[in-house]
Amino acid sequence: MCPDPAAASIPGVPVLAGVPAAFDHPNDRAEFRHAAHQPGVELYRAHIVRHAFEPHTHEAYGLGAIESGVERFRYRGADHLAPSGSVVLMNPDELHTGRAETETGWRYRMAYIDPDVVARVTGESGWWFDTAVGHDSAGAQRVTALLDALWQAREPLAFDSALYLLLAEFRRHAQVPRATPDEGAQRFAPVIDYLRAHLSRRLTLEELASVAGLSPFHFLRSFQAQHHATPQQMLMALRLFEAKRLLAAGVEPAQVALAAGLTDQAHLTRAFSRRYGVTPARYQKQVRS
Repeated sequence: MCPDPAAASIPGVPVLAGVPAAFDHPNDRAEFRHAAHQPGVELYRAHIVRHAFEPHTHEAYGLGAIESGVERFRYRGADHLAPSGSVVLMNPDELHTGRAETETGWRYRMAYIDPDVVARVTGESGWWFDTAVGHDSAGAQRVTALLDALWQAREPLAFDSALYLLLAEFRRHAQVPRATPDEGAQRFAPVIDYLRAHLSRRLTLEELASVAGLSPFHFLRSFQAQHHATPQQMLMALRLFEAKRLLAAGVEPAQVALAAGLTDQAHLTRAFSRRYGVTPARYQKQVRS
């Protein structure tokens, strides 16, 4: 088996033999890592030049820093630019995209942290970020160093200590608790729950509208206005997030595709790569190594 030539884009990254590349451009590279003792934390680092991420969700806080280049992403109905030296602040359950704004792409690190982990580590619940990008060069350097420490940590104590310090860095950007409840989100919460419960089914607009108590196209307009995505886009994002969860649990990709409501394993591979930047096989090998 031949090593993956894309691994050369990030110095010091171990080569994963026999796993097909996820990107068309040879410099595009993304990696995930989990800590066995903290299942609610997912680490990610990448250098992206040409790949454009389709709308997806992590159902967790997305906290990170841009090391070089500039990222453009769509989030909560608006375009955002995250340049080198900025921090990224994403709330749970928010669909977003991502692509390079600069010719040489952008290099960045992220941690996706479940809300219950944030509450347990910080002693606070209800964190909320009003801005998606924080322009804080010194803070971004500290965040990058802490994310690197988390990636390199091999002892639970070292990992948990770095996690505490990372969340302390982001605390000053957060509202705690959120100032006002989002009535629109509360209104469509039963629809999101319904989508999660029926990922493998073919759903209709009328079916979802009945859950919300609205006429079909009134529901579609209102859902789009609230989530900045159609119900179908939300369904696909939830399907791929469930696929990610099942892959991390060790389920075979063919069974993952079926359970997540995708046509077949090839459909899973295409859709997963477009949203997360790696193939299902590569992701599974990375987080279970």
